[in-house]
This record gives sequence, structure tokens and C-alpha cells, in this order.
Amino acid sequence: MKVTGPDATIAPMQIPYELILGWRYTRAGRATRRNGFISFISGVSMLGIALGVAALIIVLSVMNGFQKEVRDRMLGVISHIEVFAPNGAALGNVATTLAEVKQNPNVVGAASFITAQALLARGEDMKGTLVRGINPALEGEVTDLAAASVSTLAKLVPGQFGVVLGGELAQSLGVREGDNVTLIAPSGQVTPAGVVPRLKQMTVVGTFDSGHFEYDSALVMLHQDDAAKIFRLEGPTGVRVKLKDLHQAREVAAELSRSLSGDLLIRDWTRQNRTWFAAVQLEKRMMFIILTLIVAVAAFNLVSTLVMTVTDKRADIAILRTLGASPKSIMGVFMVQGAMVGVIGTLSGLLLGLGIALNIDVLVPALERALNASFLPKDIYLISRMPSDPQYADIMPIAVIALVLSFLATIYPSWRASRVNPAEALRYE
Repeated sequence: MKVTGPDATIAPMQIPYELILGWRYTRAGRATRRNGFISFISGVSMLGIALGVAALIIVLSVMNGFQKEVRDRMLGVISHIEVFAPNGAALGNVATTLAEVKQNPNVVGAASFITAQALLARGEDMKGTLVRGINPALEGEVTDLAAASVSTLAKLVPGQFGVVLGGELAQSLGVREGDNVTLIAPSGQVTPAGVVPRLKQMTVVGTFDSGHFEYDSALVMLHQDDAAKIFRLEGPTGVRVKLKDLHQAREVAAELSRSLSGDLLIRDWTRQNRTWFAAVQLEKRMMFIILTLIVAVAAFNLVSTLVMTVTDKRADIAILRTLGASPKSIMGVFMVQGAMVGVIGTLSGLLLGLGIALNIDVLVPALERALNASFLPKDIYLISRMPSDPQYADIMPIAVIALVLSFLATIYPSWRASRVNPAEALRYE
């Protein structure tokens, strides 16, 4: 009967005894040597889950950060989209192509360019380089590097044959601003003595540092008019394009392929470095699988913990059964115990992993100084510092997988507990 009115009382909320007993068994007793050992095994399982979850978060965060850092530095030097003529030939009408490209609403900047490969020599030292002829007045519209180096690129005056070198390239050749270097074009002049390579003395007017070793050690920039004279071209070989959203590069490239007139080739930044990005994604998936196995091993340590707990608590189980507890309730008690270990271990791992991932830019340099070592040498890796980028899309699956594995590990021992025969359990008590 439901009572209403001023005399009515509200019954206190009843907590299921399965939760109470499961929590007590989780933090229970070190009164005996056996209970202490069980608690130790339970703690080891909890620690294993926490370390596995933390390792997953840290590794995936570092891989995300590495990919983002390299991508951002790469896009500071290259453009989002390149439109160019086949076989490295000059564009027929550069002004028309630039106008058609800028008609796309997703385009925020466009600039013509010339690209070629050559050798750069200084004395007996010689380096293979990627030569890029640019228009200094427009280059800042398409790359962050040019926008940050306006004063340096302004020194590229047509007819003076000045060059801007990557910092690593200048250091390897031992040159600085004001020094002369020799640019050797691959296609030479035909003479009675054979093919003689074309040489042109250039003056270093500045250097740049993009933070990306591949470009800092190989890229040479000069005015596109000078590049056209050296490589015997009638004009720019392509147009570089910058977009509002770099992630729409493929869609915009497809739109430009339909709207641009002439026989032109279009390539976006995802295709320029497709192999590298595919390798990083494959690596990330494999690391996720490998480290998930660590979490699985730790989670299934719960099986041995719960089996020993069930064996130790047979008398308690029998008493509960004689007091009217159903097998389902007994199963629930031990599932709660295992779930508590999984939840505490997962939450601890999340806190530990996020704490390290969010502060890795401080922790790694301190560790490098303590060990007097460099974990990311610039001449081997594309970047020289340890980046980190924790992402919600990675953290949530990690937590869910750890909790699901912990729950699955509790099913069999809990089922065994529910099958305990009270008469058999109490026979020798």
C-alpha cells in the first residue's frame, strides 16, 4: 500500500549486498597469510591494467604528435596542392591558371613556381639539391615558411642570381650569407667534346630553418626568373595552392581537375607523401594491437585472483546460499570484485597516461639531460623533440577495451562460485 500525506516517510535507498560484498572482497583483509597473498595478486592485476592502459595512451599520443608535427612542418615548406604541366614543361598561360585557381572558394592563395633537381658545389663539397624557383612577392601566400621569411626572400632579385639555402645544407657546405656557390644543372650544353653540364655561380643571400630536416638539408630557393634562365624554361612549370582547410585537399584537387583548362596535372599534399603517412598509420595500428595484448594479459590475471578468492571464500558462499542467496547473486558478488579491480586499474592508467602524455615535452628533455643522450637525433629523425597529442578518439577505445577485458575475465570464476554446493563447502567447517 502506498502512503501519502504528511505522515509519509521516504525509505532509504538500499544498496545491493552484491556491491557491498564485492567491494569488501576487493579491499579485503590481510589478516591471514593467504588473504594477504590474494590481495597482493589482486594488486598486481590492478597495476598491470594501469600500466598497460598508460602505455597505450602514451605511445599513441606520441605517435599522433609525431605525425602532426611532421605534417605541420612539412606543410610549412610544401603547398597544399600543386598544379603543374606534364614532363616538367612550362605552363602555357600562367596568368590564366592563377586566375582559374583563385576562383575556387576554398583557395586562399596561389603562386607560380619552378621545380628542378641540381647539384650545389662549394669547393670540393657537392650536394644533391631540390631547386625551387619562386616569386618572392607571392610565395608568402602559399607557405608558412615564406610568410615568416619575407625579409630573406625579398633579397632574391631577378638577374642577381641569389639563393636561399636550408640551414642544414648551408652548414654542410660551410657557407653563410655573402658566400658564393656553384649550381650545376643536370641538362648540359652539347659541344664537340660531348655534353658539358651548365654551371652558374650563385650568391648565398640567406638561409632558412623549417624544422624539417629533409628540406633544411636539400632545398634551394631562388627567383623563378633566374631559375628559368638556368634550366632553359620559358616560364614557371606550375602553380602552388594554399587552402582554407588542409583536410579538404583531395576534394579541392578533384574540383580543380574539372575546372582548370589545359592538360595539367594536379597533386595534393596527401599524395606527395602517401607512403610516409600510410606507414605511420600502419605502425599506429600495430602498436595498438601489441599494447592491447599487454592489457589483456593483465586483465586475465584476474582469473587467478578470483579463482583463489572463490576457493578461500567457499564457507562464506555456503552460508550465503543457506541464507537464501541465489546463484545469480553469488555470481554478482565476484563479478563486482573483478570489475572493481578493472575500473580502478583503468582509471589509474588513464590518469597516469594522460599525466605523462600532457607533460612529455618537459619530462623527455629532463631525461635526456640526466642521461646525457638524445632520443631523436636530427640527422636520423625528421624532428628533434618528442611531441605528444592525446586524442579522445584513441583514449575512449582504450578505456572501453580495458573495462571489457576485465569484465570478461570475471565471468568464469564468478560462475564457478555460483556452482559451489553449500553442503560440500560446510562439511569440514
